[in-house]
Amino acid sequence: MKELPKVYDPQQVEKRIYDMWIKGNYFHAERDPEKKPFTIVIPPPNVTGQLHLGHAFDETIQDVLTRYKRMDGYSALWLPGYDHAGIATQIKVEEQLRAEGLTRFDLGREAFLERVWDWKNRFGDRIVEQLKTLGSSCDWERQRFTMDDICAKAVRKTFVDLYQKGLIYKGKRIINWCPHCTTALSDAEVEYVDKPGHLWHIRYPLADGSGDLIVATTRPETMLGDTGVAVNPNDERYKDIVGKTCILPLVGREIPIVADEYVEMDFGTGCVKMTPCHDPNDFEVAMRHDLEFLLILDENAHIINGGKYNGMDRYECRKAIVEDLKEQGYLVSVEDYGHNVGSCYRCHNDVEPLSSEQWFVKMEPLAKEAIRVVEEGEVKFVPERFAKTYLNWMYNVRDWCISRQLWWGHRIPAWTCADCGHVTVTMEDPTECEACHSKHIERDPDVLDTWFSSALWPFSTLGWPEDTPDLNYFYPTDVLVTGYDIIFFWVARMIFSGCEQMKKYPFHTVLIHGIIRDPQGKKMSKSAGNGVDPVEMIDRFGADALRFNIITGNSPGNDMRFYVERCEAMRNFANKIWNASRFVMMNLSIEDVGLPETLELEDRWILSKLNSLTAEVRENLDKYELGIAAQKIYDFLWDSFCDWYIELTKPRLNSGDEAAKESAQRVLLYVLTDTLKLLHPFMPYITEEIFQALPHEGEALIIAPFPKYDEALNFPEDEAAFETIMDAVRAVRSRRAEMNVPPSRKPELIIAAENTAVFEAGRTYLSKLAYAGEVTVTTTVPTDTEGMVSVVTDGARMFMPLAQLVDLDAERARLSKELNKARGQLEGQRKKLANENFVSRAPEAVVNVERERAAKLEALIANLEKSLSALG
Repeated sequence: MKELPKVYDPQQVEKRIYDMWIKGNYFHAERDPEKKPFTIVIPPPNVTGQLHLGHAFDETIQDVLTRYKRMDGYSALWLPGYDHAGIATQIKVEEQLRAEGLTRFDLGREAFLERVWDWKNRFGDRIVEQLKTLGSSCDWERQRFTMDDICAKAVRKTFVDLYQKGLIYKGKRIINWCPHCTTALSDAEVEYVDKPGHLWHIRYPLADGSGDLIVATTRPETMLGDTGVAVNPNDERYKDIVGKTCILPLVGREIPIVADEYVEMDFGTGCVKMTPCHDPNDFEVAMRHDLEFLLILDENAHIINGGKYNGMDRYECRKAIVEDLKEQGYLVSVEDYGHNVGSCYRCHNDVEPLSSEQWFVKMEPLAKEAIRVVEEGEVKFVPERFAKTYLNWMYNVRDWCISRQLWWGHRIPAWTCADCGHVTVTMEDPTECEACHSKHIERDPDVLDTWFSSALWPFSTLGWPEDTPDLNYFYPTDVLVTGYDIIFFWVARMIFSGCEQMKKYPFHTVLIHGIIRDPQGKKMSKSAGNGVDPVEMIDRFGADALRFNIITGNSPGNDMRFYVERCEAMRNFANKIWNASRFVMMNLSIEDVGLPETLELEDRWILSKLNSLTAEVRENLDKYELGIAAQKIYDFLWDSFCDWYIELTKPRLNSGDEAAKESAQRVLLYVLTDTLKLLHPFMPYITEEIFQALPHEGEALIIAPFPKYDEALNFPEDEAAFETIMDAVRAVRSRRAEMNVPPSRKPELIIAAENTAVFEAGRTYLSKLAYAGEVTVTTTVPTDTEGMVSVVTDGARMFMPLAQLVDLDAERARLSKELNKARGQLEGQRKKLANENFVSRAPEAVVNVERERAAKLEALIANLEKSLSALG
């Protein structure tokens, strides 16, 4: 038996224990036909990333579930990996180049990609190593990267399959464009923020001189791209001018007036300017009415095709146009107007809608099965309310823009023929056009949206498109753990990708968690300066303390607030477990495990409590109520085991009765070991370290069987009886504490109860734990209770002679002294409150504080007088 040091030091334990797990190959999941598989794929962190609290939150939940299932006999695979993070990684490397006075164009595509791969190889494993410090029990042998050869083959296969089915196409559409990242974004990558703005009302003269139209816009700079004005065909005000033309102010271009149902008659003036290249609705109207398409912004949001405004930034142009409209008499009015503005999820700059030729996934056919599997319960969301969020999005989903104007990522496998225009899309790189066999073919320069490869993660990581043994055994996976913020980005895309490519949903449960906020409820961020570094928390308090803090504060789907003080409290909990374990070990003389044949009442109580706890923890874990399970284990260890049972065993451990000693040791060891097993998924390091030091079966706690409910250890009557005794002990202790009675005073204790057998059996415990002298158990209340202190519980009324609890003369003197002091203080308060100058001139809050002090003193005086009177 290994001796535990006096103080638990996580820094001395955690790396050594983790190395032991790695050496034992305990994280590796084998394909075992005798075992059920349990699979979680890690939401791949960005290769650019460093561990933040969001990762720690997400990964801790996954590790708890994986460790639980591994101990429970499953072949538990937690498959790790990381994401190439197209935009974020390219930006990082381009920042480095800028510091050298270079751009990616100076290097060229191939040399730039070599720089990115070099950066990835140098920094890519940083977050993986940080995940290990957290205790993550991932199967590192199966680690994947979204751009490794296996994942790249899956991406290529998916693109080719969808293209050949007509589900991927290239077309000109209005897309979301980030001028800062200089790339297209999907709808899910745009965050909408309410911003204050203005609504400018502008006069458009009719070309025949018969009048004007008034249009309103929040973006006057886009009028440079206007190619029409639309009205509703049912609007009587404008029936006579449909088919006519008007003059575009400042530009002088003649543009048509068209009638379209899209226009709302009761919004504004009922006239809407059409800017087809910069608004998705205008784009559709223009397609229906054959309006001209005029692009007026370049990739950096600078004006093009705008005459004298060319080269201006969009916002600079806005100011100039408003001034010119005002000067030339076209600006009718301006009003304040708040509206939703789209911003890039990555850099938070305003996104521009503009028409561009991009690659898209046709979503409507793919959405049908992805909707069905959720509606019919094949895929469940926890909490259930997030299924509605998912379904609302899927029912209204638009085609997914998957091309990005980047160099880092999966390059689109499409080659266009310069001679016939045919596009060749195949699994292997072609050398000629498949239609006309011309050698003049050029590959599309764009790369795929990062989420395209992430959408395949549950099956690409298992070897698809090859028919691998891992894929057949571990797919579909079981639980996806993720935040509610990426349901659209990732969850939806994995579901429809799994349904399409594998003909089977990728997981049966989506466990949604919230985000970690600061103590004031604000979102954590570098810019706000309120972030907490989890690595620092691990260094200060240990990984177990951080994990337990995160888990006990969590309930599925809800945000949680992070308090550093709770990490300190959980470190104290770890110390409590350590000290209790040292006590058990110092009193152990046995070297084998197993319960004694004869159990005392306190043994049956603790074993029954542990048995109930085991059943409840299993149920909570199966329902993904991790925070509830963790709190129950905490309460049992701290209260039932440490504060009660250990104390209850001390008389036996210190007795000369060897049989009684061994009996207590065996129950202590059994309860401690099983509790460590229950706690292990949450606090893996300290539990493994203690387990290795105790007499135990098996080589490691990480693969020890998770406890199961045992009907043979169910003692409900004994448990209830002992809880009755504990209630009595607590009540007596509480009353003694109120009266400042030291433990050395042991008064007679008279117990009046209907169920006298329970208290007869509990005499020993009452004497030791309630500091009682002689204990009398009766069914009737004493006839003379004068001079007695009474205590009442659900099961009994108890009486103690006051004279045996306190020195009456000394207590009278003490109470009289306190009473006189309180009366003097109250007199001072009353004088202050009777002072009209103070009451009228002091702030109301200050006066109220003084009144509260007076009220408290009055209450104290009443209690002291009552106590003095009781002493006689």
